Amino acid sequence: MLKLKLKNESKTLLLGSAIGETIKNLNSRNFEVHLKGNLGAGKTTLVRGILQNLNWADVVTSPSYTLCEEYEIDGRLLLHVDLYRINSIEDVEVLNLDRDIFIQKIILIEWPENLLTERSVDVIINLEHDNQTRHASIECLDSNIKSNIKAYYENN
Repeated sequence: MLKLKLKNESKTLLLGSAIGETIKNLNSRNFEVHLKGNLGAGKTTLVRGILQNLNWADVVTSPSYTLCEEYEIDGRLLLHVDLYRINSIEDVEVLNLDRDIFIQKIILIEWPENLLTERSVDVIINLEHDNQTRHASIECLDSNIKSNIKAYYENN
């Protein structure tokens, strides 16, 4: 497990950028990241860092009310999902996360504990905050992904 201290918002964005850089180098067609943490822990800020690294120049908002925001960037479909208000498996199924597409699909799920079903996940990030500091604990299915995230974060 990789543990990082995120001293401010720019460090949270940098971690997102490190994940975005890792996504750029993926060979897999599907990649899923689960983002855990209390309200205000920085989950959407982290997603903004990912999207900015992948060349998204527009606004990134929390999908708290829309449940899913979709971004098509450079031959990738990114689904930013917020399951905070999900109450049933049908609420998740309507999002069609497993749709078959011909481009790379990246799924970023906030509040994955509300999924009510098992999913294959590549990276799990737990964000915690105390006072002005955030802490990120990162579990990766592939040790190369963990190494890439760590190297980018520490070198930028």
